[in-house]
Amino acid sequence: MNDSLTIAEQALAAANEAKFVANNIWMMMATVLVFMMHLGFATLESGFVQRKNVVNILFKNVLIVSIGLLTYYFIGFGLMYPGIEGGYLEFAGFGLNNPPGAKGLIDYENGQYTYYTDFIFQGMFAATCCTIVSGAVAERIKLVPFLIFCLFFVTISYPITGYWKWGSGWLHTLGFYDFAGSTLVHSVGGWGALAGAILLGPRLGKYTNKGIKPIPGHSMPLAAMGVFLLWFGWFGFNGGSVLSADPGLVSLVFVTTSIAAAAGCMGSIIVSKFVYGSLDLGMALNGILGGLVGITASADGVAVSSAVAIGFIAGAIIPISVGFFDKIKIDDPVGATSVHLICGIWGTIAVAIFGNYDDGVGTIGVQLLGIVAIGGFTFMFAFIVFLLLKITVGIRVTKEEEIKGLDIGEHQTVAYS
Repeated sequence: MNDSLTIAEQALAAANEAKFVANNIWMMMATVLVFMMHLGFATLESGFVQRKNVVNILFKNVLIVSIGLLTYYFIGFGLMYPGIEGGYLEFAGFGLNNPPGAKGLIDYENGQYTYYTDFIFQGMFAATCCTIVSGAVAERIKLVPFLIFCLFFVTISYPITGYWKWGSGWLHTLGFYDFAGSTLVHSVGGWGALAGAILLGPRLGKYTNKGIKPIPGHSMPLAAMGVFLLWFGWFGFNGGSVLSADPGLVSLVFVTTSIAAAAGCMGSIIVSKFVYGSLDLGMALNGILGGLVGITASADGVAVSSAVAIGFIAGAIIPISVGFFDKIKIDDPVGATSVHLICGIWGTIAVAIFGNYDDGVGTIGVQLLGIVAIGGFTFMFAFIVFLLLKITVGIRVTKEEEIKGLDIGEHQTVAYS
């Protein structure tokens, strides 16, 4: 009897270890996919800007990842997840607080994945919010003040609002639900983008007495490749947010994510044709991204048919939102405010409409409260940081530099000879 019990215990231990290995491998693969999204953002944004600003936008994307990971290592992770070691101010010690050893391996997070896997997966998310801001303020913002903004945004603002939900803070206690970050990542970046675009003002020549003058990007092939790379990376962004290699749930998330993206493309094309009378590739690409952002809050808890509705509505919002921001003269070269802010809000509301969650989780009241609380805090934080930078060192390049291009003005080089 004792021998059989020992064998059973050994079998259980082996099964747990195999599950741990599978979960950890999937989480690391998902991390790689999320990292690929930074390549997608870089490609998309470089395609949507004028050729004279390509080096500048790529430089910002490179620095954002580097700043994001370092600041998240030193402060952000501990601030966002203080419960790891207990004590809200544990982050003050700097660096990764959890000591290596058993807690870094199978004893961490009930054997789901290691402490270091947790950190690097979350760190990739953290850098994303500033990448969203980058596109909205492109072609007229000074490089160094923008990087200073990113430093504060990723170090303080993003971890605080992330803690409210993902760190088991007050919004989590109330039942607010955001599976992979429609609000906590995308709308947070969108609110920062909106604050920056307002304080910067539009690009030269964008809004004239004769109306709105389009300033097309220099390469739609690059923009299209960027969107496909982002769609590819979103399998890790949403699929990794399952936080395990659960085959049923991960496969569901893959399906709802892709279906919403496809529906978002169709929604954007149809509305764009109806409103503007054209089949606009840029709108189609942003429609895909809008569908992805919209489904991110509920990819684990909606039927596939609901994912179609969520994605289609998100895509349909894009042309209307882009027109609205142009009407009030808020210039966003890549449509980041429409894609990430507006569709992020929609996706968070959609949790209450379509989600299949426990009672008291994701109700319309608490979802709206989360949107307002996170949006209000983030916008005020970003606005104040940008405003202080504007008053002290300035945030906008000179008229001459904007006309000549930021590649020459900021980097003394060009992307194309």
